[in-house]
Amino acid sequence: MRCPRWSLVFLASFLALLACVRANAYVDLDYIVAVVDDDVVLASELMGRIDSVRKQMHAANMEVPPNDVLVSQILERLIMERIQLQMGQRAGVKIDDETLTKALDGIAAQNKMTLDEFTQALAREGIDYREFREDIRREMIIARVQRGRVNGRVYISDEEINAFLASPLGKATLSDEYRVGHILLAVADDAPGDVVAAAQAKANELFEALKNGADFRKTAVANSADSHALEGGDLGWKKPGELPSLFAEQVLDMQVGQTLAPIRSGSGFHIVQLLDKRGASTEVVEQTLASHILVKPSEIRTEEEAKILIDDIYQRIQKGEAFADLARMYSEDPGSALAGGDLGWSEPDKFVPEFADVMRSMKIGEISQPFRSTMGWHILEVRERRQQDMSDEARRNQAIRALHNRRYEEELQEWLREIRDEAFVEIRLNQDKDKDKKG
Repeated sequence: MRCPRWSLVFLASFLALLACVRANAYVDLDYIVAVVDDDVVLASELMGRIDSVRKQMHAANMEVPPNDVLVSQILERLIMERIQLQMGQRAGVKIDDETLTKALDGIAAQNKMTLDEFTQALAREGIDYREFREDIRREMIIARVQRGRVNGRVYISDEEINAFLASPLGKATLSDEYRVGHILLAVADDAPGDVVAAAQAKANELFEALKNGADFRKTAVANSADSHALEGGDLGWKKPGELPSLFAEQVLDMQVGQTLAPIRSGSGFHIVQLLDKRGASTEVVEQTLASHILVKPSEIRTEEEAKILIDDIYQRIQKGEAFADLARMYSEDPGSALAGGDLGWSEPDKFVPEFADVMRSMKIGEISQPFRSTMGWHILEVRERRQQDMSDEARRNQAIRALHNRRYEEELQEWLREIRDEAFVEIRLNQDKDKDKKG
């Protein structure tokens, strides 16, 4: 079917109609507005997206750009989506319904709703839930395509990591955060000596009570003249540079729960307690020294046969045979079998959930009964546990993440420019009037 001819005049008409007619009124005018490689962008899609963006900007009290700018920006966005979706299709990238529903559950939770409540809220806004689901599916496909293509372009050297850690920006980015409690006993700078003495005596009394375990928040509510008194004196999470200069340096050397002796200033006496601390320097993890034996069902060993074998191995351990010898003989974990099943020092979270749960529940020196995980049948021996300071490693990992995120954004924009330049794109919004368009 041949569609009516478009002309340069159409663009002006198109823009004028946007302000007063909804997208669904254009079903009969569903022209191709852009050809993108093997796909097209239709007028109805462009109109629908413009309508949606206008609503969002009005709801946020944002100024809507001129029509020609808005159309150009949104059409370009649709073109870039088409390019990436086609790349995802060729690469076999798919988002199954279960994954999509979990993502929607997360979106609903961010809005403090259940998924049913969120669906009803969309309906009240005139948004079709099924269309919304498919929009999110497309966004997730595009995100996967971007990660797959761009992550491989990001390389961070050891020299860059070390330089970042030593730089002012790195130190500020990776510095710990401190949650400080503050009590102020207000005393005017020119107050009589007896008033100052009484205030100091009161401050010393509160300090002693806090050292002996008194609740800081209750003490602050009852005594502090600070503006945060009703929040229990909690100043919230602060970077070192955001802490009040009066006690910033002392806080950096404090242990969680420690209280500073009263500090005198022109406004009175200050009592400070470090309520909490977070950041790389607090990274202490529990590690477990363990060994295991793994037996896997396979094409030549049924699930029942695997269970019989692991039970037999367990009985032999109970009768006194060496765990390490049996691991070398039977374990099908190539990473640990030759070492007698030794997994080394490790955190439970590095293993599959079923394995991690058993590891956490066991006592030192204990050997588990056979249990099943997604990997197969296991027998686990826990030999020792320790608290390991991971602060240096944590700081380095944070530096890598910070550098990666920054480099990723740079590489993403470069990659988007490249794929746009390489794609075949034909804009048909304002083509010559003598050229026919096919719907």
